[in-house]
Amino acid sequence: MNKRLQYLILIIILFSASSYCQIFVAPGGNDSNPGTLEEPLGSIPAAVNIAVPGDTIYVRGGTFTLNVTISISKNGNENSRYYLIAYDNERPVLDFSSMLVSSTNRGIRLSGDYWYIKGIDIKGAGDNGMNVSGSYNIIEFCSFYENRDTGLQLGGGASNNQVINCDSYFNADPDNGDADGFAPKLDVGTDNYFYGCRAWQNSDDGWDGYLRGADNVNTVVENSWCFANGYLKNGNPSSGNGNGYKMGGGDTGNVANLAHNFTLIQSLAFNNRVKGFDQNNNRGSMTLHNCSAYMNGTNYSIPSLINSGETAEVINCAALGNYGSLSGTVAQQTNSWQSPFIVTADDFISIDTLGVRGPRKADGSLPDINFLHLAEGSDLIDGGTDVGLPYAGSAPDLGAFENGLNVPVELTAFSASVSGNFIQLSWTTATELNNYGFEIQKKYNNEFKTVGFVKGFINSVEIKNYNFTDKNAVNGLNFYRLKQIDFDGTFNYSREIQLNFNSPDKFSLAQNYPNPFNPVTNFGFRISDFGLVSLKVFDLLGNEIAVLVNEEKAPGVYKIRFNGNKLSSGTYFYVLQQGENILSKKMILMK
Repeated sequence: MNKRLQYLILIIILFSASSYCQIFVAPGGNDSNPGTLEEPLGSIPAAVNIAVPGDTIYVRGGTFTLNVTISISKNGNENSRYYLIAYDNERPVLDFSSMLVSSTNRGIRLSGDYWYIKGIDIKGAGDNGMNVSGSYNIIEFCSFYENRDTGLQLGGGASNNQVINCDSYFNADPDNGDADGFAPKLDVGTDNYFYGCRAWQNSDDGWDGYLRGADNVNTVVENSWCFANGYLKNGNPSSGNGNGYKMGGGDTGNVANLAHNFTLIQSLAFNNRVKGFDQNNNRGSMTLHNCSAYMNGTNYSIPSLINSGETAEVINCAALGNYGSLSGTVAQQTNSWQSPFIVTADDFISIDTLGVRGPRKADGSLPDINFLHLAEGSDLIDGGTDVGLPYAGSAPDLGAFENGLNVPVELTAFSASVSGNFIQLSWTTATELNNYGFEIQKKYNNEFKTVGFVKGFINSVEIKNYNFTDKNAVNGLNFYRLKQIDFDGTFNYSREIQLNFNSPDKFSLAQNYPNPFNPVTNFGFRISDFGLVSLKVFDLLGNEIAVLVNEEKAPGVYKIRFNGNKLSSGTYFYVLQQGENILSKKMILMK
């Protein structure tokens, strides 16, 4: 090996050998372990400490008994997030129940940017279950419950965060007046987004957008449910505010005229002790499209003035019972309490809340329920105004659930999966009638755009399978829907599905296993291009110890076994090279 290459490899060894691809944490693990699947770390902080952008920290199922806040301050970037996710559909619980009640005793304090956290339950923290002051983070399929303040709170300038398919419930502080389900509040930043979330039986509010230190911020809540807030876990009324969605407000009657521009789309509020949809004293814009309310103390409440230049509108919303109080400054259109509609329980398939607390689907999405879905024959079907949301008939329905929003053929499955560097969409029909085909639509900046088309089988009573490959997948959440088109030009939309995509490395080197080892270990690597590949072992001085691979290889994943029986105990490095691509990792031989 020439001196220049030896020097280059030594530099790489010294400065990049600490990088990891996957780090495992498990109850009963040990922080002195290497963090592999077989020998996991015992704590999330230990994993965060060694992680670099792009790494995935896998958390195994079971209960972690904790009494100290987990602080996460590292920043990823737009192209390389940090990942903290439950392993293989297991469900880890971070139990902070032994933590003392204190405003500083959060479960997780996330001040870093570009983190993706999924599938973790947080209970019993002495304050917030999770407190987010970082930005551009994704929190998905997590639960926050029995914490001694708000389940998930965003503040400290937190902006552009997404909270997807999360639950927050049974959170209660000692005086009952602060513990909300979700709270983008106080000094929060702008453009935070909630989708598919549930907040129930929190001592204060379901969502709280109260401001102190922030102004003119935007929050969107879509396809979410908020119920029974203002009650304690035992069912007794709390002394908290008891609202569903509190859209804003400020101190001393909001004399500062603080504006929280709050948008609610296709969301439910029911059985909240005081109000369902609540202006409080917010002076910002408020937009309610296709929402439903039932059995709240007051269903809709926007009674006060707003700042000049702001707007308030309520369109396509439904209420069973008295709708509440909306001031003359609120623009109203095709709501159930307006002519010609007269709403009764017969307009709905069910007014029984059975299933609203039920388990989520495997992908984290909300369970299927009949509650407040429109019954066949209701004049609320096709009674609305087009506000840009998908609808099935001649016009949108009123309320949170669009009747018949499925492909008019019998669609039995629609799913997305990762295939290498692409996303594979698959769907199946059982029957088809007059089916011209399917447009595949993908969401960009909250707007669906057509990215492909697949022809249908026209007429069929047999199972038909369809596939489409998205070769332009982006890291993070990708949202899709199908637009089924008949030969006469009529069309309908499928339900929306989502997939989180983490582009696999085209050229990657895994941590050896086991590590430390004695004397045998295994290496794994991936290459995407045909060419000369070398895998070599070096000592701490950069001296070449062994050549494991030095030949042309086709694209693929490879595993190599190494026997270090002739080596002394100590630290070594192994280096993978193909052309100008070089990766290196550290390993320890212990005899």
